[in-house]
Amino acid sequence: MATRSFATALKELATPGSRRLAAKTPTPTDDAAAASFAALTHKLDYLDAADIRKVRDAYRFADEAHLGQFRASGEPYITHPIAVAGLCADWKLDAQAIMAALMHDTIEDRGVTKAELIERFGAATADLVDGLTKLDKLQFSTREESQAESFRKMLLAMARDVRVILVKLADRLHNMRTMEAMVAAKRTRIARETQDIYAPIAHRLGLNQTYRELQELSFQHLRPWRHSALSKAVQKARGYRRDIVERIQRDVDKAFAQNKLKMHVYGREKTLFSIYHKMREKHLTFAQVNDIFGFRIVVANLPECYLALGVLHQLYKPVPGRFKDYIAIPKANGYQSLHTTLVSPLGTAVEFQIRTEQMHAVAEKGIAAHWMYKSKGSGPVHSQEAQRLGAMWLQSLIDIQDETRDASEFLEHVKIDLFPDAVYVFTPKSKILALPRGATPVDFAYAIHSDVGDHCVAAKVNGEPVALRTELRSGDVVEIITAPGAKPNPAWLNFVRTGRARSKIRHYLKTMEQEESQELGAKMLAQALRAEGLAMPADAPDSAVWQQLIRWSGNRSRDELLTDIGLGRKIATIVAKRMARLLGEHGTRPDAVTLTMGRYASDDGTHAQGMVQLDGSEGASVRMAPCCRPIPGDAIVGYLGRGEGLVIHTAECGVGKRLYERDSERWMSVEWAEQPTRAFETGVTLLLKNGKGVLAEVASAVAAAEADITHIDMGDEPASASTELRLLLSVRDRLHLADVIRTLKRSSPVLRVARVKP
Repeated sequence: MATRSFATALKELATPGSRRLAAKTPTPTDDAAAASFAALTHKLDYLDAADIRKVRDAYRFADEAHLGQFRASGEPYITHPIAVAGLCADWKLDAQAIMAALMHDTIEDRGVTKAELIERFGAATADLVDGLTKLDKLQFSTREESQAESFRKMLLAMARDVRVILVKLADRLHNMRTMEAMVAAKRTRIARETQDIYAPIAHRLGLNQTYRELQELSFQHLRPWRHSALSKAVQKARGYRRDIVERIQRDVDKAFAQNKLKMHVYGREKTLFSIYHKMREKHLTFAQVNDIFGFRIVVANLPECYLALGVLHQLYKPVPGRFKDYIAIPKANGYQSLHTTLVSPLGTAVEFQIRTEQMHAVAEKGIAAHWMYKSKGSGPVHSQEAQRLGAMWLQSLIDIQDETRDASEFLEHVKIDLFPDAVYVFTPKSKILALPRGATPVDFAYAIHSDVGDHCVAAKVNGEPVALRTELRSGDVVEIITAPGAKPNPAWLNFVRTGRARSKIRHYLKTMEQEESQELGAKMLAQALRAEGLAMPADAPDSAVWQQLIRWSGNRSRDELLTDIGLGRKIATIVAKRMARLLGEHGTRPDAVTLTMGRYASDDGTHAQGMVQLDGSEGASVRMAPCCRPIPGDAIVGYLGRGEGLVIHTAECGVGKRLYERDSERWMSVEWAEQPTRAFETGVTLLLKNGKGVLAEVASAVAAAEADITHIDMGDEPASASTELRLLLSVRDRLHLADVIRTLKRSSPVLRVARVKP
């Protein structure tokens, strides 16, 4: 059993190198000692000779790259990479990570390329340096808490190798220790970034010692006056509480000696930031914070943790409700300890933490404990422990959570592992959005706002135009281009990944279909009533005629009835006849002129439901039949499919004629409007002489005729002297198509061209 006086414990509390909670701020001599490679060498004794040679080569490379470069303090720049490598060596990281730490600024600051690093040090080390360079390029530009959280997640997602994060944390820790030479504004910005970004990452990775020091240094630079006042208060408190702490120390040593239980006891002190945070959160004065000092007991194995707990509870009375078993139920970042608060002889509460050496390593070093245990030996026990810690940390990266207020948001939006399942992208205004892997610009647009998604027409990623189905990657800056008249495309449902985008697209299409079908149904019913010699009643939907008609049809409202007519679920002529009968019962008689004009509106005298004019703006309620693909200028007829809306065929379409023979009452007369609002697609076939540049000549001819090719099909027959090509062309009308065909015929490789007819 290690028994020591309270003077020793207090010395630990005040000494920078102790295992206490208080952060340390090294003296300038610490940094000077790190200036030479010799200062690093003694920390690398866990590496073999070959690895140390590689690290030395990396040092020489970095020293040469940074030659003539100085820090803000005036020291040679190489002192910084050496210090960062030293921190990584304290965590017992492998040789590749130490080499990356030495060279982490060479790409960004000195123009060294990744290819050079691969050639000289291998791909693995080069990837680490490249990953660190990418993290250095990120700028945290907003103080919003939600953005800070998103930025933390993005850092973790972009670091595919967790060693990148560890080296980055070491880099930030050394920068925080040596900020005195910087201007105040820059110190404040870096301290704020550290407090909001890097300290929480260290905590989530279980690097509690680093976490506490980053917090403490941030507090020192952001609130220098409060830090100084609290520091003086804590120093005074050490003197005030010396007697009680010495007595507790003696009692604990005696109790464990009587129970023949070996242990090490360490003094523990709350950090100044923790004290400040508790005072603010609970509105306490410094005198009311009674857990500034505490004790940590480290025992040999797990069963002895519970034996030690029993010894302590026999020694002093425990405070009810203040016992926590983090051994049986570890924290999500792997932390394990028993926490109990006891009532001291003077009636003050004192907290004790009980853990094993391995738990202590995990508690202080977090994920770095994996490498620490790996370096201690190669036997089966050490190997299993290394694997256990490695598995624990991989799991924590997937499942990580925190006891802070943002834990639920963290869990909801991200699962982080070495190959993350989420991507983090920027808006042009630097806001960060989390999207699932495989997300596209359309998902991004709907994540911004449903109106942006609904009117999206194009996208740019990192300033370059891309297809809307392009997969996004972490770090992409995405810009969405919208147009007022644009509408969601049903084809987007084939590639969007987010549930939000999918549901918004479906909702819009369903609403649009309903509105368009309702409008078409009203037009069809009005013209069917005209065929009966009547005009559409202008009565309100709740009038007697409409209510009787709705009850007869089985619909719930007039809008639903009109939608059913537009979708072909009900036939306009039958509904019109029923309405004519109801109107007759209410005294409305057919008009002879309207009857004649409506019933025989078409040239061929076909009894029709009334003429519907098409200009291309009808939307989803009207479709051009894919068998004949009619265009303005063609003679056309309309088929009211069951639940399909109005399908337009050419008058000579063979498929349409067969449908008419089977179901003649579902056909109606339609005509083109004088000024169509859009272009229409139709098919043509070409017989071509095979050769180089044939497709280019065809495309050039189509473009010369001011038409567009929307689809090309060459079939899969083997190449021969001639080949058949099928094109879908977007044209204005029949005259435009004729002009395109004439232009194609004048093209030298074209042997024959004709419009596709069913």
